[in-house]
Amino acid sequence: MSDRDLSQLSMLELFAMEAQSQSRVLITGLLALERDPTAAHHLEACMRAAHSLKGAARIVGLDAGVDIAHTMEECFVAAQRGEVTLRQRQIDLLLMAVDLLTRIAKTPEANSDEAGENLSDVSAFIATMTAMLKSPEVASLLPESVHATQVEPEVAVPAALASPERVLRVTADNLNRMLGLSGESLVESHWLKPFAESLLRLKRMHQETGKALNDLRGALSGQTLSEQAQAALTETRQRIVECRQFLSDRQVALEAFESRSTDVAKRLYDEALSCRMRPFSDGARGFPRVVRDLGRTLGKQARLELVGESTQVDRDILEKLDAPLGHLLRNAVDHGIESPDERRATGKSAEGVIRLEARHSAGMLQILVSDDGRGIDLDKLRLIAVKRGLTNAEVADKLTEAELLEFLFLPGFTMKGTVTETSGRGVGLDVVQDMVRQVRGTIRIFFQPGKGARFQLHLPLTLSVVRTLLVDIGGEAYAFPLAYIVRTLKLPRNKIELLEGRQYFNFDGRPVGLFSAHQVLGGGEPAFAGDEVPVIVVGENGNTYGLIVNGFLGEHELVVQPLNAQLGKIKDIAAGALMEDGSPVLIVDVEDMLHSVDKLVSAGALSKLLPHEGADVIMTRKRVLVVDDSLTVRELERKLLDQHGYEVESAVDGMDGWNLARTGNFDLIITDVDMPRMDGIELVTLLKKDENLKSLPVMIVSYKDREEDRLRGLDAGADYYLTKGSFDDETLLQAVVDLIGEASS
Repeated sequence: MSDRDLSQLSMLELFAMEAQSQSRVLITGLLALERDPTAAHHLEACMRAAHSLKGAARIVGLDAGVDIAHTMEECFVAAQRGEVTLRQRQIDLLLMAVDLLTRIAKTPEANSDEAGENLSDVSAFIATMTAMLKSPEVASLLPESVHATQVEPEVAVPAALASPERVLRVTADNLNRMLGLSGESLVESHWLKPFAESLLRLKRMHQETGKALNDLRGALSGQTLSEQAQAALTETRQRIVECRQFLSDRQVALEAFESRSTDVAKRLYDEALSCRMRPFSDGARGFPRVVRDLGRTLGKQARLELVGESTQVDRDILEKLDAPLGHLLRNAVDHGIESPDERRATGKSAEGVIRLEARHSAGMLQILVSDDGRGIDLDKLRLIAVKRGLTNAEVADKLTEAELLEFLFLPGFTMKGTVTETSGRGVGLDVVQDMVRQVRGTIRIFFQPGKGARFQLHLPLTLSVVRTLLVDIGGEAYAFPLAYIVRTLKLPRNKIELLEGRQYFNFDGRPVGLFSAHQVLGGGEPAFAGDEVPVIVVGENGNTYGLIVNGFLGEHELVVQPLNAQLGKIKDIAAGALMEDGSPVLIVDVEDMLHSVDKLVSAGALSKLLPHEGADVIMTRKRVLVVDDSLTVRELERKLLDQHGYEVESAVDGMDGWNLARTGNFDLIITDVDMPRMDGIELVTLLKKDENLKSLPVMIVSYKDREEDRLRGLDAGADYYLTKGSFDDETLLQAVVDLIGEASS
């Protein structure tokens, strides 16, 4: 805020700003004095803050503010003299006074109901504090309500009041536009390098021209040339030499300019980016008070340690962190930290310690929330998951530690049996996970029973820049945020397997489905040479897929360019960016893409790569839909047809088969008769009534071998009826060939 801006504010508004600023000093000092009542530097800081507030309140005519600040100042002076020792109850009273000062500064009307309530509280505070200064034993008579002071969210304090440096007010939109322009400037500066490299090619061409001219002179040396021709050759050679020298000079100048331009653009971008960054302490100052007061409310002793307060964090991320960190800290106090008696019984100190740490690690922002409490009870977690119907006891016993911990992030899930003001509603960790996903980050839980738990958040340093892996999909470059990539690999074709017509491969001991990025993002099908397929494993936990691409183009940091709002939400795309050469690239919305894949899987519409060596994409194979409620029969028929070159999809009953038939392009349907939800006769009847499907050949394969059963199937519209008890592989294959021909067209 500039000097001019400050001059436009009223005196009350200025006092409110100063009260907010000084209250931070007071709260920090009081929490420190609670642990060490004789800390001289904290007493001095608190006394100065109270004295400043007293003078400011007197200037603006807030008598109640003057009285509170004066009484606090008297208390700090008495503590400096050793006349009073600031214990927990005295700290409670002084913190209540800080809140009172903040409330008074925010109350605009002197005759409002809130102002009247403030005056009543001021009188009570002054009377209690005055009595305490005369007789410290009075502190023991303070009501318990003092301990449960509600801390209001802090309002940002103008830097003009907190720092001697002069600053200006800049809106977030202005800053975002400046950052975007500086990012474009950085990208544009990178255009110079390939242009300079193109001059090298021109220089080589020039040298080759000179060499060709010299060769021509040599070839003509034995011949008699006219004076005019000789002069023309000499002049041409001289011109080439001059051009070569001029080109060399220009190239050196261009390379120097390219270096300076890139350096300036990089410094401009870094400076613009730093304007978005704020120290982690700006968003964490209120948390020590929250932990302290919540612990008092729950009858626990808890202290918060802040580490990495100067760590720079993107403004937008810092704002998004407020609610998630609040949930994690409240959970740590409520669920993690034990009561003083319980802690003493296990050999711990009565006071529990919660640690909130921020640091930069491997190009990411790492936030750690840890405590030295009881940890996480996996047996209790397993029982609650079963009790809430989220799984059954048999499955729960087989779940790994990581799988069990995932229950904690489900909406509505809580380890508490009763609902209190603090917990029990199941709102908390799901909020944390949602925020982490929004910013393309990850969260992990570590714990030791009886020793505590640690929540580890990995977040991008800024939302303006995203670290990505560029991949080639159908000749186009797409960017995948690294936060969503589990692994990249070259998958051997012989490792691709089929189960019920769907492709998968074994990844870390479990099957992971495969799909082609071309089918989701559009474009032609991929064709690969060799025996390996480039695959990106994306997603997390149970929702993981292998994404087949044409190739990997390397890691890049991209400046995020939001797409025009008029376009709305583009399916599977999050944003855009510019490459170093100025070419555009789309950043994939991985979560949206996974939803698209789930829909394709449900519809049975995913295409496949042949797992056989040297095979290309399935383009000409005829497609067969096998409908049977028996897994054994489905797999038997699928493997038989697949081995003979047909592309096979499968459905578990008539209803599933009907849905797949309408969404997929099949050449033949093979169906059983007796199936749940919809039997084979009903399926054949529906198919033959549909204008688009009535010409589709249908074969019934059933154990029912009576003549009336066969006639019933044929009357419904089946083109072939085969009994399971009598057919062999050759019989089925011959029937398929009779109906639709060989597998490849």
